[in-house]
Amino acid sequence: MKMQSLTSGLLACSLVFLFSCKKDDNKDTQPVPGATSKTVVNLDADAANKNSFTLYNLEEGKIVSNSDSATTKWDIGFKATTIIINGGSSGPGGTVAQVISGVYNQLNQAPEAGYTTDATAKKAITGWYSYNMNTHVISPVVGSIIVVKTTSGKYVKIEITSYYKDAPANPDQTSLSRHYHFRYVYQANGSRNFN
Repeated sequence: MKMQSLTSGLLACSLVFLFSCKKDDNKDTQPVPGATSKTVVNLDADAANKNSFTLYNLEEGKIVSNSDSATTKWDIGFKATTIIINGGSSGPGGTVAQVISGVYNQLNQAPEAGYTTDATAKKAITGWYSYNMNTHVISPVVGSIIVVKTTSGKYVKIEITSYYKDAPANPDQTSLSRHYHFRYVYQANGSRNFN
């Protein structure tokens, strides 16, 4: 009888421990309310060299027609290595941005200050890539994170992972350029929290 009680007691303690661990594990993996992650591949940034920007809506995760360039339907635009935002000299919106150094997965909150808008002489998003004069390869700067505050006041963190079609591990002069690969987290609830 004592052995059965001891066994039952141990089993009950084990189940309590198991369920309490399970609960904690679930708590750690719950996403921040409103935050959605997206990955974009092979976004054509004027590969045909037509001198036009590819405009992109971060909330909807889609390309916006150039006929809507004078609206607030887009947040960010890409042409070769130039990235514009919908604000200042580049568009009618109120989008602002900055480039910060850090680890993408560890950036849990957007900075409160430090954002700028595009100006004729200088864009808000610069310094995201390096150019190798010998190989003529453009590489995203490791630890370079673009943080955007959209016209509607929503925060986004972006990491560009490749500038070449199909994201080759070791691009060279024959790799097709002007095809952005990037990932981003869009926070829809208006807070600065990403995760």
